[in-house]
Amino acid sequence: MTKLYVGNMPYSYNDDALKQLFAAYGDVVATVIIDRMTGRSKGFGFVEVSEEMAANAIAEMNGKDLEGRALVVNEARPMTDRPRTGFGGGSRGGFGGDRGGDRGGDRRGGAGGSGGFRNRY
Repeated sequence: MTKLYVGNMPYSYNDDALKQLFAAYGDVVATVIIDRMTGRSKGFGFVEVSEEMAANAIAEMNGKDLEGRALVVNEARPMTDRPRTGFGGGSRGGFGGDRGGDRGGDRRGGAGGSGGFRNRY
């Protein structure tokens, strides 16, 4: 099985809708990523398809218009290949990281003032 990233999905989509969208590519496993705070879709998810069908799915579904949104479909990359985002330690510039102690950085997981700003993207 090959895992595909599916981005720019309509926020109304759930696991079943995503699975139906890719049903033409065989037996698929679909997972829509849900925001823990709101319970709504984050607008992206993952679909597992057979290795034989992965290239077809990417070629045919990438850029497909879905409720006015152009889908982004490509092979998923392992988490270790991407920098982590969101709250976390380390120096990130601005008021974050090591310089954020007097601005609440220690109480907010080390993200300081930059954590809330970065999470909006």
